[in-house]
This record gives sequence, structure tokens and C-alpha cells, in this order.
Amino acid sequence: MARLTQFVDNEVFRAFATYATIVVLKMMLMSVTTSYYRLTRKAFDNPEDTPSFGKAENAKKFVRTHPDVDRVRRCHLNDLENIVPFFGIGLLYALSGPELSSALLHFRIFTACRIVHTFAYLIPLPQPSRGLSWAIGYVVTFSMAYNIMKSVLYL
Repeated sequence: MARLTQFVDNEVFRAFATYATIVVLKMMLMSVTTSYYRLTRKAFDNPEDTPSFGKAENAKKFVRTHPDVDRVRRCHLNDLENIVPFFGIGLLYALSGPELSSALLHFRIFTACRIVHTFAYLIPLPQPSRGLSWAIGYVVTFSMAYNIMKSVLYL
């Protein structure tokens, strides 16, 4: 069984841990951003979230949707759909023994794409900025998966 110190001494694993932490923190920040948009737009999903805006019927008018809140939620959902697979595949990739330069290229491109995607979604920037940042990040994840299958699995 591998010791924890073997992972800490592995430069590729440390690189993965660094970039995975960055994208997970970015994804967590989307929850805070959603809360901010809900409060500033006074748009909530549940009546129990509105007591500071009034009671009973007055509070019910704040249980509504708002386009800005929906946009942030879609961006957060997209993060969940892309960062979770990156985390799993990236971990396997880091443990499969790739070259450090190749691993850094994969991790950095994915991280940059997710950050650009978030800005493109929230500002919003004109297409194809959001679509390209998503697609490039997705291709990076597939590239890591391909490299895992090529180097580790016996098919």
C-alpha cells in the first residue's frame, strides 16, 4: 500500500492537488455568488428564506425567479458537470505517471478554461467565448482519460 508521503513527494500529484483545489474553490465560490444574487435581486426559492423582507403575503412576492440568479445557478451547475469529472479523471491521471510538463499543461488549461467560462457566463461575454472555454476544458478532461486508458488499462 502506498504511503501518504509518496503522494506528497510526487510532483504531478502536487500539481493536481494545486489545480484541483483552485477549481473546487472556484466552484464553492459560485454558491456564495448565488446567495449574493438572491439577496441583491430579492429572488428566493423558498418562503422561509424571506422573513427579513416581510411576513406572510408580503414575503410571498419574493419567492420568484430572476434571470440573474438563474444565470449564476446555470454557471454553478456547469461547474458541477465539469469539475467533478476533472477531479476524478485528473486524480487517476496524476497517479498514472505522466510527465510533469504534460500534466501541468492539462491542469493549467482546464483551470484557465473554467475561470474564463465563469467570467464569460456572468458578465456575459459574447459567444463563442463561453462555448470555446467549455469545449477546450472538456477536451482536456477527455485527453487525460485517453492517456489513462493508453498507459494503464489493458484493453
